[in-house]
Amino acid sequence: MRQSHPDFVEALARGLDIITSFSPTATALSVSDVAARTSLPRPTARRLLMTLERLGYVRSNGGEYTLTTKVLELGTTYISALGIWELARPHLEALVAQTSESSSMSQLDGSDIVYVARVSVPKIIAIAVHIGTRFPAVATSMGQVLLADLSHAQLEEVLKLPSRSEIIPRVAPSRRELARDLAEVRDRGWALSDERLSLGIRSVAAPVRDASGTTVAAVNVTVHAAETSVSALKRRHLPRLLETARAITEEWARLSRLPVPDPLGRT
Repeated sequence: MRQSHPDFVEALARGLDIITSFSPTATALSVSDVAARTSLPRPTARRLLMTLERLGYVRSNGGEYTLTTKVLELGTTYISALGIWELARPHLEALVAQTSESSSMSQLDGSDIVYVARVSVPKIIAIAVHIGTRFPAVATSMGQVLLADLSHAQLEEVLKLPSRSEIIPRVAPSRRELARDLAEVRDRGWALSDERLSLGIRSVAAPVRDASGTTVAAVNVTVHAAETSVSALKRRHLPRLLETARAITEEWARLSRLPVPDPLGRT
């Protein structure tokens, strides 16, 4: 039984049961219909429907309830994220094949970056990285790319948040240094981190943007400082990284402009 777990929230589960009681063949339901389809008492079904109506997930008309398009928000974030990562993967794999260096994609979460995609090569690196790894954004090239796209107010709010990373950066820039660095990133369109996070880690990063031009992720190339100088990183790998970021951005923008079919088959 789902209710047997001590952390299970029955009220939330019942609300989701209400939403999933609608279907392409049952787009308009009365309170009694919902109660029957969910095995809930009618008064409970009525209160849950009224709550969902206040939240904007259903609307009532003539004693029947229908879902609103707001319900799509529950799934589109995941679908969009899955789409961009799946879309980016072959581009990252091609980049790694060209550079023989690891490449990753990350997203901003508070004051940290979180790795959401990675294609690695078998090299010894100072810090192990995997999907879900988080680092302080200010000490990484991908973090600088993501921070550079924020407004001044957004940046201030983000920087107030404590990092949830277990890694303490080797070099953390001052606010003045960070402001200078982010201005350079905005001007040139890419970022460089030279052993700021940890000794031996050197990387360049570029933004991935959506159709509106907003930076939604960052991609990078990471090298070992003992093997690749800053000048070699910029000369050999940066042009390929920028081309990869542009290709992902263009493909993602085209995909986001495609019409989304109505799940209920309406025109």
